[in-house]
Amino acid sequence: MFELTKHPHRRFNPLSGEWVLVSPQRTERPWQGQVEETHSKSLPVYDPGCYLCPGNTRAGGTRNPQYTGTFVFENDFAALRPDTPTGRFHEGELLVAESERGVCRVVCFSPRHDLTIAQMSVTEIREVVDTWIEQYRELGSLAFINWVQIFENRGALMGASNPHPHCQIWADEQAPNELLKEARSQSEYQVAQGSCLLCDYLELESQSKDRYICANKGFLAVVPFWAIWPFEILIISKRHVAGLDDFSDPERTNLSDILQQVTRRYDKLFQASFPYTMGFHQRPTDGEAHSEWHLHAHFYPPLLRSASIRKFMVGYELLAMPQRDITPEQAAERLRAVI
Repeated sequence: MFELTKHPHRRFNPLSGEWVLVSPQRTERPWQGQVEETHSKSLPVYDPGCYLCPGNTRAGGTRNPQYTGTFVFENDFAALRPDTPTGRFHEGELLVAESERGVCRVVCFSPRHDLTIAQMSVTEIREVVDTWIEQYRELGSLAFINWVQIFENRGALMGASNPHPHCQIWADEQAPNELLKEARSQSEYQVAQGSCLLCDYLELESQSKDRYICANKGFLAVVPFWAIWPFEILIISKRHVAGLDDFSDPERTNLSDILQQVTRRYDKLFQASFPYTMGFHQRPTDGEAHSEWHLHAHFYPPLLRSASIRKFMVGYELLAMPQRDITPEQAAERLRAVI
């Protein structure tokens, strides 16, 4: 008799339209792979050598103001630029390129150098949430911007070159790959089923509790059924909203609370500051209502068995499809148990 907890199987991701291979029997194998260093040094409240601390000069030569809350600035080394000239390269059907305009900004969460979201109060996180909403509205109102991606890379393992609490916002002219997949899937589901994909999924997870982690009045956090990363988390708004700017005042506070809950559980799971990439997926900013979109946030953390062992995407995963050993249900059970 086939069992999800024992036998190799594939799970379908309805948001991306892709599959992930799950191999629960492999959790018994001994680990002889790479082990990361886990030396964590205590950070000062203010670092005179930090490019992001108040009053310091950034790498691009601009001096930061003596900010006391959140601080937003144009990325000094932006991946996208608003003044990129329009153009297209086309040689046959195989060599195609086109210009891409955009805006890249950095949001400092706090003037304190030593904090993470997990260490901030709900009130402090709420100020960050309000700033995200302001930026989403402002950037989305630009005529040439159609997608606004808010994301945080937390920790050196995720490529963060500066420990100061901050995130990035990249606003694109065209639809990025992952958002395009989710837009297509949600739209097709709405047409076929007459309902919202994530509203229906939220109802299933609320009844099941197998992958439930935590919740409040506005949000549910689960390890999604189709999770790729060992301790991946999906945060879903309980009310059907398409963008951050649709939230009521209580929902903004609820979002702050669920972000604190999730990040604190991460840190306590392996007794370490948990690295991750986190980002919001929401409706495009092309002026349309996009009722098919349901706002959600993805957390993609790389840690596998401990703070010193991480998952790599290699071999079969790069050439065929993603694969995981720890089932989403096992991961959720461990995260739920963290108090």
